[in-house]
Amino acid sequence: MNSFKEIFFTLIAYLFVVLILPLSLSAQEVPLLTSYMKGPHELAKHKNVLDDPKPYLKTWSDKAFCPPAVYKMISGDPAQMKTVWAEVVGFKAPDVVGKVHPEIKPGKYTYKDVQANPAFKELIWPELYNRIKPGGPPFAGNIPEFEIVPTKQYYWAGAIGETTKKNAGKTKLDSKGYVDFRTWEGGFPFPRPSGQFKAQQIAYNALTFRRDREEGNGMSYGHVLGFDRNLKKDMDNIYTSANVALAGRAWLPPYGWADGEAKSRGELAMMTLTMYTPRDIAGMAVLTTYYLDPNKADAAVMYVPSLRRVRKLSTTDTQDPIMGQDLIYDDQSGFLQKLSPTRYPYKYEVEEKEYLVPAPTIDGSEYVTSKGLELRNVKMERRPIYVLKMTQTDPNYVYSKRVFYVDRETFQFYFVENYDRKGRLYRTFYGPGQFKPDQGMFTWGGYLVYRDHVDLHSNIVLTASITGKYTRNDAVAGLTKGAK
Repeated sequence: MNSFKEIFFTLIAYLFVVLILPLSLSAQEVPLLTSYMKGPHELAKHKNVLDDPKPYLKTWSDKAFCPPAVYKMISGDPAQMKTVWAEVVGFKAPDVVGKVHPEIKPGKYTYKDVQANPAFKELIWPELYNRIKPGGPPFAGNIPEFEIVPTKQYYWAGAIGETTKKNAGKTKLDSKGYVDFRTWEGGFPFPRPSGQFKAQQIAYNALTFRRDREEGNGMSYGHVLGFDRNLKKDMDNIYTSANVALAGRAWLPPYGWADGEAKSRGELAMMTLTMYTPRDIAGMAVLTTYYLDPNKADAAVMYVPSLRRVRKLSTTDTQDPIMGQDLIYDDQSGFLQKLSPTRYPYKYEVEEKEYLVPAPTIDGSEYVTSKGLELRNVKMERRPIYVLKMTQTDPNYVYSKRVFYVDRETFQFYFVENYDRKGRLYRTFYGPGQFKPDQGMFTWGGYLVYRDHVDLHSNIVLTASITGKYTRNDAVAGLTKGAK
């Protein structure tokens, strides 16, 4: 008969193997994204870029694609996430809107209603207001009708909320309002912007330390159509963007820094962008490493399939247009420029407004018509907005001014206006994005619209994302994967 001591230690060993060990390994054994990701042309099976109102984000979803263990890890209780996030920012959006022209109620409206009622001109910022009309040359993306829906309380994932709370007050600014990136430890650095450098704090929240980079642990898919001033298609490009967050990780393990290399080098993220169409650039891929230090240039290399060679790219000139699209390097993801006190510095200003804005999509039922390239099934929502104006102080930069419409509750921006050196509206970015209620995450989903107001050209981009573990080694290996 076994002694009590033998039975006790046998039981402890059993509990360790059956209960404790799996929990300790779960963070390390998250399956790689590459084990379940979909191919670049899979998106077309769920939604066509034009004339397709299917709510494709109900089927193109993390719940449908991710292994159950991964989906459980990235999901949470919306009620709890709402509570945490309201504590972080100090308010709920529904409680602070409805003060500007409250007579404009939820319901369906057309451009004729907008033109007939001057109240809409105060509720919609000017450039978006100019798009509320039937489609037609010279630009894609007009909105002839829309539905106003009640204001929601948006929120971030519980882990992002808790990380932001834990690190509140740790991120420091210097005497000119520029951040010491070494003091940032994760989350939003300035959850309640205030004081002399309020505008710069908002800029860092929305532009540099964006938490949708957490969704960067995964793969984004895009189908880009380009149109000239007569709305004739002149571009058709399918791409994937595989991303790994390297710093401030809160959503997927490993947490904090991705590895020692990232910490020692001050790396923020890595991205592998792969082109699949058109044929002349199929297989071309660019691997970019983004650094936290604003004075350190990002590093990029390109795989050129026709040469079967990897070539180093210069990332010091970020003002060059990206092939066939209405944006420059600094315009990627709406904004990719480093905020620097020495390299193209800005003067920062901010004001608070209440606006009707295009609401983030949840099901993806919005669509673009082939006739007139109109945006349809658009939902509009009253939101508390920061209007962040950044005026360029260096005359050698391509833009004289950039204006961002930033959500006060989430620090996501919906729209960007870029002005040329003559003060003319040059390039704009429309990107409400997708909100995932079960995850508390904003990501690429729905439509993006880029416009070049000088050359009279437009890009319509249909996007979707899948979450998953993606590592530094995967990013490097993905450089030549698209050629196979």
